[in-house]
Amino acid sequence: MRSRIVRLAVPAVVGAVALAGCGSNKSSNSGSSGNGGKTVTIGLIAPLSGSLSALGAGMNNSVDLAVKQANANKTIKGWTIRYEPQDDQATPNVGAQVASKLASESNVGAVIGTLNSSVSQQVQPVLAQAKIVQISPANTNPPLSQGPNFAKGDKKRPFDSYFRTATTDSVQGPYGAQYLYTTAGKKTAATVDDQLAYGVGLVQQFGQEYTKLGGKILDHESVTGGQKDFSAVISKIKPKHPQAVYYGGQYPEASLLAKQMKAAGLNIPLMGGDGIQDPTYIKVAGAAATGDLATSVGAPTAQLATAKTFIADYKAAGYKEPYSTYGALSYDATNVAIAALAKALNGKDKIDDSVKQAIITAVQNTKVDGVTGSVSFDQFGDTTNKLLTVYKVEGGAWVPVKTGSFNGG
Repeated sequence: MRSRIVRLAVPAVVGAVALAGCGSNKSSNSGSSGNGGKTVTIGLIAPLSGSLSALGAGMNNSVDLAVKQANANKTIKGWTIRYEPQDDQATPNVGAQVASKLASESNVGAVIGTLNSSVSQQVQPVLAQAKIVQISPANTNPPLSQGPNFAKGDKKRPFDSYFRTATTDSVQGPYGAQYLYTTAGKKTAATVDDQLAYGVGLVQQFGQEYTKLGGKILDHESVTGGQKDFSAVISKIKPKHPQAVYYGGQYPEASLLAKQMKAAGLNIPLMGGDGIQDPTYIKVAGAAATGDLATSVGAPTAQLATAKTFIADYKAAGYKEPYSTYGALSYDATNVAIAALAKALNGKDKIDDSVKQAIITAVQNTKVDGVTGSVSFDQFGDTTNKLLTVYKVEGGAWVPVKTGSFNGG
């Protein structure tokens, strides 16, 4: 299986596909085609309500599309896939609760998610104990796959059931630092994090590479999720005259920070990671977003030749929301899970612990040609695809300005 390439391109589903409503955790048969009396469930854990629901909707729709196509094509011989999306509200405790719900169901074969690394910290052990494979299209915090001492070179995989199709902050942070220092020419910066796993880790990885290059971090501040007034933070940063602000966190806070920075006369670019690279950031920040920067995992979906069928199928399905930042990665993650299920469930009548272990092994050994390119996993369960893109806000949109891989170590 390590060398076998599984093609993911599949015909478009005929007719419009209804989205399982955001904010709902209702299960879906996802286009059941009567493939047999046996049913396997693929779950999703993502924010389907709240401030990050725009990202969650794209994930939800993309997983739903992959499941519908697999059922229409009878990809898992003798089995029908049931899709069960769960809303984690971008909250770790809620994520653990819905993970427990999925883990309690005997026919769950795989779970896609989560969006937030902090949520995944709570979800991972729950799914691992139940031997349920988890594939995240969005988690970027390195300790999730490499352990808490990864930065010291002591890398130990905590859970062999955990995988991700998104590259990590140990690549994304330095890639952003190289662009900001070398390409954008910003030699001084202030950093701000949201005190959550993703934001803190991203800022740390950015800062290490930025200072290694010769950049100076003049100030570091922390904010909290849901914060709306950043005047105190801005008043500390502004007198130090940095040439840029690097933010570790999500777009709800970042967009307000950028808007308030510019209003206070701090007319410098704000840069962040994939957590801010969403149209909502521009919608909230308005004209203040112009010139701001963000890195995101992978290459722009719309520019990938391998994504043409996915984009056409997604449009034909009639989803109301865009596939957003993690749609293509979610679709790939789901199809990896489906390929593994097709292998592990062949000739099986039920899903017991031995089958669940076979699913985990199949995911580890699977290599697929996906929407985002070749998808496979290293010994930590991390994607071997280290491609990243820098985006810049121009003309009211995120415009890709550079795609490549982090050059350094």
